[in-house]
Amino acid sequence: MDKPSHLSVVIDLSLTQWTLCAQSTNPPGITLQDFLSQLLAFLNAHIACKDENTLAVFGAFPGQSVMLYSSTGEVTTTTAESTDANTYRPFRTLDSTIMSSIAERLDSYDGMTEEAPIGLVGCLTKALCYINRTITTALSSSQGGEGAAASVDPRILVLSVSPDQSSTYIPIMNSIFSAQKLKVTIDVGKIFGAENVFLQQAAHLTGGAYVQVERADALLQYMMMSFLPAPAIRQLISVPTQDRVDFRAACFCHKRIVEIGFVCSVCLSIFCQPVPVCSTCRTKFPMKTLQRLRDARPLAAPPGNAPPRPPVQKNGTTTPARPG
Repeated sequence: MDKPSHLSVVIDLSLTQWTLCAQSTNPPGITLQDFLSQLLAFLNAHIACKDENTLAVFGAFPGQSVMLYSSTGEVTTTTAESTDANTYRPFRTLDSTIMSSIAERLDSYDGMTEEAPIGLVGCLTKALCYINRTITTALSSSQGGEGAAASVDPRILVLSVSPDQSSTYIPIMNSIFSAQKLKVTIDVGKIFGAENVFLQQAAHLTGGAYVQVERADALLQYMMMSFLPAPAIRQLISVPTQDRVDFRAACFCHKRIVEIGFVCSVCLSIFCQPVPVCSTCRTKFPMKTLQRLRDARPLAAPPGNAPPRPPVQKNGTTTPARPG
């Protein structure tokens, strides 16, 4: 519990979703400006907890992912900082660097007619690469031995307001597997919108916390109580847990989230319906297998109080139709 903690924060900066969040009345939403002010207080608290704590902040903008801040000095502010004797300099540097970087990026999106998908996967990938290079590899090479790398407790916090993107299922799952390999905990704070299926799985599979924020005006309290403690300390305190986890996947053919899918026996690709040839590994399946899978598909329930289906004529005999 005395070892330092590294925190990589991924911020969802979709202008469309933040506009909807600010206009929401049930439950009450929060503006992007108020969110950033509470986020900066949380980031300052993480740095203040321990001198050796490190921090990296990534912004998931429409169509791109950007590193906004790094405590190792990889990102520096371009604006001159005014001297303030009443402000702790690392806090002021963090605040000014993040706010100037976000403002510069958001100004470039003025006048856009259609917003591109956010770069969430890119931020997760960059955060994992940053942890592997700066935290794990650097400590192992400088101090020697695997014990030095194990002395840092790395984790990723994702603050999301956007819905699921079916096309990102495969890269998100690859990021989850990489996080498990590096022993990186992924926490998720869902600030606005419906629950995110893929991020639920990321938090569950890496031992992190998934929190659906019900009161956006109390966001700072959510973050302080749920995401500020390091994973080593969470063994002694009670953190929010998921009552249920949605393990639905996205099919490889149409990129749709499906409840029942068909898995290739060779490469484990998922399809929403039986296919004669796997599009991933090009494996061909026998026609008898395809017919058996099509016959085994559950029938859709009749709408409303529709009458049951009539018997089916097959080979001269009458077979009762399956219910529902």
